[in-house]
Amino acid sequence: MNHSKMSLEPVSITPTALEEVKNIMSHKGIPTDYSLRIGIKGGGCGAMGFVLGFDRPKDSDLAYSAGEVPVIIDKKHVMYLMGVEVDFVEGAEERGFCFNKE
Repeated sequence: MNHSKMSLEPVSITPTALEEVKNIMSHKGIPTDYSLRIGIKGGGCGAMGFVLGFDRPKDSDLAYSAGEVPVIIDKKHVMYLMGVEVDFVEGAEERGFCFNKE
């Protein structure tokens, strides 16, 4: 397959989030040909939400590596994701991935 490669990372991923992604991939048996998919989903009243998951790359994806983690984003979503940082927080009140927009 011929996937677009990009040197600029539209979405940055913090080291803490990368470690959690690698942990999930190894402990949940994610296939090695899957990548971390970052995307958007439409919400009510024009609000957008961010989504994370694991998926096989498609021809319509932009692909790059964040550390050792292969990342894919649907090219139609890139302009909405530019400048977003994915982080992972773990505290007494909350635990999970969060999206910070610059």
